Order: sequence, then structure tokens, then C-alpha cells
Amino acid sequence: MDSTRMQKIQRIGVFSAARLGGALYAAFGLLFGAVFSLFSLIGAAASGLAGEEGALGLLFGVGAIVILPLVYGLMGFIGMALGALIYNLVAGVVGGIEIELSEAQPTR
Repeated sequence: MDSTRMQKIQRIGVFSAARLGGALYAAFGLLFGAVFSLFSLIGAAASGLAGEEGALGLLFGVGAIVILPLVYGLMGFIGMALGALIYNLVAGVVGGIEIELSEAQPTR
């Protein structure tokens, strides 16, 4: 028996959306920070082989692992909060997003 029903997203919890956005973007920031750190370490090693000091590259690499998740997380938190606020305002005027839900089938 297929029982589908249409439902509407009337309102989004601003703080819950902001927490989710902050966590997701912080994870992306950690990933990007790790990649940036890797390239910084490679650059520092290459400059060390060339006889130059690579301390600045190491500093940027370590800083990226700490700073990027914080900055990305804050931007994600603020961005999702603003997005949820705007959605709630617009959905109050034109209506929410309609979604079709169906009963989940048990898996064996």
C-alpha cells in the first residue's frame, strides 16, 4: 500500500539551521585547512631544500588548521541563520515549500 501525502515546510527553526550550517561549514573549513596546511608544509620543505627558511610557511600551515574551521563555521552559522530568517519571512507571504512524504518500507 503506497500512502503518500503532501506536506508543507511553513517555518524553519533559525537557531537549529544556524547550528547545522555552522557545523557543516566548520567541517569544510577543517578539510580546506588540512589541504592548505599540506601545501604550506610542501612549500616550506621546498624552500628548506633551496636554502631558505620556511618558518613562515609552517606558521601559515598550522594556523590554517585552526583559523579556517573557526572562520568557515562562523560564516556558515551566520549565513544559515540569515537564510532561515529570510525563508520564514517569504514563506509567510507566499507559502512554504511543498514536499511529498511516503511511509518508509521496513528493510529486512
